[in-house]
Amino acid sequence: MTDTSLREINRKLRVRQIPVEYIKRPVEERKFDFNEVVLGYTPETAVAEASRCVQCPEPQACLLNCPANNDIPEALWLISQGDFLGAAKVFAQTSTLPEICGRVCPNLCQQGCVLNRYYGPVSIGKLEAFVADIARAEGLFKINVPEQKTGKRVAVVGSGPAGLTVAEDLIKLGHDVTVYEAWPVPGGVLVYGIPNFKLEKQVVLRKVRDLEEAGVKFITNTRVGEDITIDELMEQFDAVFLGTGAGVQARMNIPGEDLKGIYTSTDFLIRANVPAEMRPPHMQEPPEVGRRVAVIGGGDSAVDCARTSIRLGAEEVTIVYRRTEAEMPGNKTERQVCIDEGAKIEYLQAPVEYIGDENGHVKAMKVVKMELGEPDSSGRRRPVPIEGSEFIMEVDTVVLAIGFWPDPLLGEKTPNLATHKWGLIVADEETGRTTREGVFAAGDNVHGPDLVITAIAGAHKAARSIDAYLRGEKVEPIPPPPPRKR
Repeated sequence: MTDTSLREINRKLRVRQIPVEYIKRPVEERKFDFNEVVLGYTPETAVAEASRCVQCPEPQACLLNCPANNDIPEALWLISQGDFLGAAKVFAQTSTLPEICGRVCPNLCQQGCVLNRYYGPVSIGKLEAFVADIARAEGLFKINVPEQKTGKRVAVVGSGPAGLTVAEDLIKLGHDVTVYEAWPVPGGVLVYGIPNFKLEKQVVLRKVRDLEEAGVKFITNTRVGEDITIDELMEQFDAVFLGTGAGVQARMNIPGEDLKGIYTSTDFLIRANVPAEMRPPHMQEPPEVGRRVAVIGGGDSAVDCARTSIRLGAEEVTIVYRRTEAEMPGNKTERQVCIDEGAKIEYLQAPVEYIGDENGHVKAMKVVKMELGEPDSSGRRRPVPIEGSEFIMEVDTVVLAIGFWPDPLLGEKTPNLATHKWGLIVADEETGRTTREGVFAAGDNVHGPDLVITAIAGAHKAARSIDAYLRGEKVEPIPPPPPRKR
């Protein structure tokens, strides 16, 4: 073989590895509405992008990086051959929510793609959403249930990704499932925590309808631990699954935090993104957004709030983060989209006081500059205030997006259900067993805020354990932790 022919082969290989871009709505169009930004692939471009996969020998890094162990190489091969329904079936084998994960997952699988270093990874997430949408339109995601029921009844608390996954797994096994949800509409964080421009509500509600048609019952506007207790559920059901997520907002507890115009991220996103008929009574009023908005925090919620503020008409939107970009916990791609839409990020800064006007509305905040010190327990370098660096930043609206914790109510109201770290439920990560007989848990209420796919993976494990428990196999509750030393 001549050098010329070798060069030609290499040239063709390089051309083949150029990423095929999916369609996004232009910035000047999308920042004025709440419709989904990503339009995705066409059949032709999907085939071309999937064809970039080099089908690595085992162990494939993309598969290993996926918490749910999706068989990504097989799915991409089928897409490259034009078999979109076959690919959707592969994704659905391990993920109950492929059309959702394809839209909101930060794509850990892509981080393992061997093409990442030189060419850019295959766009696995957008391809997953593409084939999942086609499969849904074809009726492929209908949930089949056995004619013969087991007679066992399970209560699922929470209808986020973990709760929906457990409900689907157990209804397929012939158990009766009732889902309790505190919000007015099922979907949990998928409806009430993720903006429309990333995930349209109807994508989630179609999944809820699938489950209802399969026989799952949903009881909304019911907060377990307050309106009904775990003890009461255990009297009515054979097992209980807790998938309540992590929805309690962290606060900074600094002066002026109770001023008008200061919102928590959940309150802000619900008022701005959720239709009025789906919002609880105390959240009917939309947020008041002034000309200058400051979003405090560095995760995906901060980015979502900044992008929402732009759509609500804010002229200046600034994310204020106390560390540098290297320590930011959110999705880098989403962060760049936010910047493209007009937001800016101020690093190594943190508010220490909010200042109000004569009407009790925030008008400014005192900000201190930071520097990074030694790493803290998270492994990230600790932000340390720089003495004498305070300055005043004028703002009209502030949104706090500084973290979430589970609702501690379940632990406080439920005998023999151990919790730790501000309400996290003590549960075995492999089985979902808690310290309470017949009660299982998985998702963010066990390990803290994480990804949709991580919650799905944990919920699959919990569902298997619940099924074994209902069939009489011994699934011992885990021993409670020893009392804390005071």
